[in-house]
Amino acid sequence: MAKLNVQERERLREEIRQLCSQYPNEYWRKLDLEREYPYEFVDALTKSGYLSALIPEEYGGKGYGMTEATIILEEINRSGGHAAGCHAQMYTMGALLKHGSEEQKRKYLPEIATGSLRFQAFSVTEDSAGSNTTAIETFAEKTDGGYIVNGHKNWTSRVLQSDLLMLLARTTPTDQVGAKKTEGLSLFLVDLREIRENQPETFVVEPVRTMFNYATNQVFYKNMKIPSDCLIGEEGKGFRYVLDGMNAERTLLAAEAIGDGYFFIGKAVNYANEREVFDRKIGTNQGIQFPISQAYAAIKAADLMRYEAARKYDEGEKYGEQANLAKYLASEASWKAANVCLDTHGGYGFVDQYDVERKFRETRMYQVAPVSNNMILAFLGQNVLGMPRSY
Repeated sequence: MAKLNVQERERLREEIRQLCSQYPNEYWRKLDLEREYPYEFVDALTKSGYLSALIPEEYGGKGYGMTEATIILEEINRSGGHAAGCHAQMYTMGALLKHGSEEQKRKYLPEIATGSLRFQAFSVTEDSAGSNTTAIETFAEKTDGGYIVNGHKNWTSRVLQSDLLMLLARTTPTDQVGAKKTEGLSLFLVDLREIRENQPETFVVEPVRTMFNYATNQVFYKNMKIPSDCLIGEEGKGFRYVLDGMNAERTLLAAEAIGDGYFFIGKAVNYANEREVFDRKIGTNQGIQFPISQAYAAIKAADLMRYEAARKYDEGEKYGEQANLAKYLASEASWKAANVCLDTHGGYGFVDQYDVERKFRETRMYQVAPVSNNMILAFLGQNVLGMPRSY
């Protein structure tokens, strides 16, 4: 792992800021209005090599650690952008790197690193299961040489912009796995290029419009045939592999929420220093100053937990508690900062050209996904504090 020192990390920040400066708020505002995917930005990020941050150097990536990856995503959101268009490539790397075969890694990772192959889609959640992942019903029936997949997924984001899809499906019916419902789930890496070319009728995608610009979809699998070499790791052990990715995802998205928080604090401070009402700068008023300062304190505290989670990941330590805490604290802090920023701007905060209302809608997601904050509290209560299971 190419672990960077403090000075190198600061240079990385500056490089990302310079790249993001080419895609100002006006760029994101226009995409938000039209609900368009940020193709140009993602291409630039890919060509610069930053999306291959977590891919080892031997496969053509940067070989950075989680700490560096979080810095990249933080700076995108801090600049006024939205990393949701590309962040999946980072957090899906974990399952492939840790549990994929050497053949799979050598086949796909070099092309992902160069950008000639896009890996942005993760298909897990289902309507009836929600947060209860063990209750998913999408089934991959084993056949000679492969599997036949049937089922329905929602919140399969960026699948229209992706060449590869990571799919979680049952390979053993729930009633045959006994009390341990986490068994019998398998993880697959599906090459969508082959599916789209040879059996497009088996893979139906329906875009879903949300309250902010997020390229998400429902997906229907209709007797979709995939070869046996799509399987990641062992059959029936996919839930454990997904958990590895989930903790990485929570750490990475905590950094995005922190980036949003700094964005809101910066906007609020600038406006408070410029706006005059009753012949004085509104920032003179403690009623403006104190809420901004409180939001800043919350962001800084969440930032420390983000770094602790990333450090533990990079050093190979258990970090489930820290990953969940980082996501919880960061999402709560970014929402606090969003409200403070909107209050500071008053009515102008609702006007699109100020970019507050756009980021306000975007940052609200982090309290709900990935994983709702109530589920994080349940995890902490049961697995960290030792209280009885609540679900």
